[in-house]
Order: sequence, then structure tokens, then C-alpha cells
Amino acid sequence: MKNTLNSFISFVVCILCVYILLSLSGCSAVGALLSAEQKVLPKKQMPIALGNSELYTHQLANELFLNLAADRQYRYAVAGFVPVTTLQHDLTQQGPLMLLGHQLEQGLTTEVVRRGYIAQDFKATNTIIMGDTSERALSRNVEHLRSTQNIDFFITGTITEQEMGAMVNARIINVRTKDVIAAATQFFPAELFWQQEQVSTRNGMLYRTEKPAAYMPKAGE
Repeated sequence: MKNTLNSFISFVVCILCVYILLSLSGCSAVGALLSAEQKVLPKKQMPIALGNSELYTHQLANELFLNLAADRQYRYAVAGFVPVTTLQHDLTQQGPLMLLGHQLEQGLTTEVVRRGYIAQDFKATNTIIMGDTSERALSRNVEHLRSTQNIDFFITGTITEQEMGAMVNARIINVRTKDVIAAATQFFPAELFWQQEQVSTRNGMLYRTEKPAAYMPKAGE
């Protein structure tokens, strides 16, 4: 009886050992398979900011118009976005985001129309201006513009430059009361307009620094 019990225990122990070995082999195989899949799958890349100013402007407009309903009786005019420190454009202070204020004006005008609002272009001339090489219907000369503008709300904002881009603060202002009826904030990366060439200013002077190209060894090196 004792010998039979010992034999049975030995048999059970052997079965358990075999099961453990098979389990370890299976885990190793699964781990190797997962590792192989991780090597094959490409890494997810972040979208390139260059040329995507429309995407960032769209995100800004989503927040700005989040709680507003389109009403055809009101007209909106988009003014330029200016540096927060001076509230005016300075052509001597050129940098990677020098065109951001103008792009925001044009891009938000598009976003206003897309959402069913009426956009009033206050720079539209009374007639087409013919030049020697071109014709145009936009002007900054007040003599070419209407003396009065039918505008109910301004859309404008400020730009605060940072190391890797700029923070844009937009707002919708009631022309009559000057009340801010909506506001939004969006970060715009510095490489929206320039990627291969970095532009900066120091002491009023413009400096352009191109990124160094990868070194390619010559024959015989």
C-alpha cells in the first residue's frame, strides 16, 4: 500500500513538472512573438506643424464659437492679431511667427463664414482698383473704403511669444458696449511657417541660422 502511494505521488509530481515546463515554454513563445510585433510596428509620429496653421486656427475657432449660435442679423469683422506688449505690428521684429497675426486674421475670417456667420471685410474697396500690373479689391487707404462700416462684433486678440511658439488669446467684442462675449486661447508652434531655417532677432538685427545638414563622409575617408 505504501509503495502504491509513493508511486502515485511521484506520478503527480512528474505531471506537475511537465505542466510547468510547458507553461514556461508558452510564455517565452508569446513574449518572443510580442517583441517581434513591436519591432515590426512603426512608431506613431506626431503631426508636423509646418503648414498646419489652418488646423491650429480651426481649433482656436472651435473654442471661440463653442457657446455661440449663428445669427444672420449680426456681422463680424476680424482684425489683425498683435503682440501683447505693443498692440501693434513691428516690422523690425522679424521671427518665425512674424506672419502669425496676419494669418489669424485671414484664417478666422474663413472660420466665421464656415460656421454660418456673416463676415464683414472692412478692407474691401468701393470699386476694383486697377494698377499697372494687377487689380485689387482690398486696401488700407481710407479713401478707397466706406466711411461707415456695418459691424456688430470685432474678432481680435493678442500674441504672446514663447520659446517654442506663441500663445494666442482671441476674443469677440461687442462693438457698441465693448463687452467680451467669447474668448479662447490656443498655443501655436514656432515651426508653423519655418522649419528648416530658424529666424531670430537680437538688438534689432535679423539673424537666420540654418540647421546643419547630416555629415556624409567622402570617398576614401
